[in-house]
Amino acid sequence: MSGIAILRLYEERKAWRKDHPYGFVARPAKNSDGSIELMTWECAVPGKMGTLWEGGLYKLQMLFQDDYPATPPDCKFVPPLFHPNVYPSGAIALSLLDEDQGWRAATTIKQILFSIQELLNTPDVSYPAHTEAFAIYSRNPFEYDKRVRAQAKANAVY
Repeated sequence: MSGIAILRLYEERKAWRKDHPYGFVARPAKNSDGSIELMTWECAVPGKMGTLWEGGLYKLQMLFQDDYPATPPDCKFVPPLFHPNVYPSGAIALSLLDEDQGWRAATTIKQILFSIQELLNTPDVSYPAHTEAFAIYSRNPFEYDKRVRAQAKANAVY
C-alpha cells in the first residue's frame, strides 16, 4: 500500500469524523479481525429532499487504489440502482470520478458523495451507462419516476 494513499485516507477519515453532512455515511470497512480496511469504504448517500429519491438511503462502496489520490476511487452502488448513470454492475458514471475528465487529487470523499447525490436527481445524459434506464428516462418520464419512487421506498430509512 502506498504511504501517500494511506496518509490521505487517514486524513479524510479524521475530517469526516469531525464534520460530516447529516444523513451521509462514509467509513472504512472492517476486516474479519476487526481492524479497519482503509482502502475500502462503506458509504451511503441520502436521497435529496424534494426529489424522487427523497427518503431513501443508497449504499455504495468506494475502492481506493495504491496511487490514490492521483487516481479516483472506484465507486459503485451495492445493490445497483436503476439510473441512467449507473451501470448494471452498480459502477457510477460520473465525470468527477473519471481520471481523464473531472478528477482532481484535491477532491474529497465528502465532495464525491455530494456529487453522487446530485447525480441521482440530475442524470447526465451525455454520460449514459444503463441503456434501459436511459431509454425510460428519455422517453417515458412517468415510468422513470415510478421506478425511482419504488427504489426510494425499497431503500427507505425509518
